[in-house]
Amino acid sequence: MRVIFMGTPDFSVGTLEALVAAGHEVCLAVTQPDKPKGRGGKMQYTPVKEKAQFFGIPVYQPKRVRDPECVEELRKYHADVIVVIAFGQILPKSILELTPYGCINVHASLLPKYRGAAPIQWAIIEGESVTGVTTMQMDEGLDTGDMIMKTEVPIAEDETGETLHDKLAAAGAELCVETLKALEDGTALHEKQGESPTAYAKMLTKELGNIDWAQPAVRIERLIRGLNSWPGTYSHWNGKVMKIWKAKAEENSGGNNQPGTVLSIGKNDFTVQTGDGILRVLEVQMPGKKRMETGAFLRGNTMEPGELLTQV
Repeated sequence: MRVIFMGTPDFSVGTLEALVAAGHEVCLAVTQPDKPKGRGGKMQYTPVKEKAQFFGIPVYQPKRVRDPECVEELRKYHADVIVVIAFGQILPKSILELTPYGCINVHASLLPKYRGAAPIQWAIIEGESVTGVTTMQMDEGLDTGDMIMKTEVPIAEDETGETLHDKLAAAGAELCVETLKALEDGTALHEKQGESPTAYAKMLTKELGNIDWAQPAVRIERLIRGLNSWPGTYSHWNGKVMKIWKAKAEENSGGNNQPGTVLSIGKNDFTVQTGDGILRVLEVQMPGKKRMETGAFLRGNTMEPGELLTQV
């Protein structure tokens, strides 16, 4: 098939690679404009742009895909289908209907669950044991188009947003190739979505990682895992912001201590009272320092039982 590919972050790259490997003619890669990064403000290519240039695929970076000139630019390529995965802009009807096979989206959840911008992380935060990837025929709604294919991916007990991201990116790449084959063969089945049984998977913010110790330990652990590696979770200790990268919930009640109270100091961890159960903290990061195991942190810092971790 002759494909226009629309994507921006790392999550999209595996699917672009898979389409090329499967023999599809990717005639154009559409991605978000380059952005400055770092203190020097040097412009940085998006991951999709870098990979497209590696393959020798032309790259187009419109500021607004709704502008008429964008639609006309895409029309020039006479593509059979547009594949969209984590592109970052809402497509107008004029683009959705531009090609014979329309726009096929690769979404990182088992739709209609977790429509929205951050389905990977919210599946962990909400305690799902299984998630997956869905390919769908895009319409003008937000992740509401007809479903074509699905594949399930189990969520491990120690799963993080980062590890699940990589699993779903690989699963999505494979599923996209299967979906295009089914479309081309005329064997693809389209299934309408019902109402979503889950809340909208809203975009992640740094504020989301501000730990509320009155929450149950299991909920806090899932938040820590879901927001690893971005934006991360954090709390206030000894006048500084402490990031918490790894922890384990335990059912022990911890007594009647105030949530956020440090209960015990071990060789390689410390425990904190929560609203229900205790949290064993295993990996932290202090301002200006790299992430470190809690044992290394405790060897360089004095922490005593009875101290408080509080919201920032």
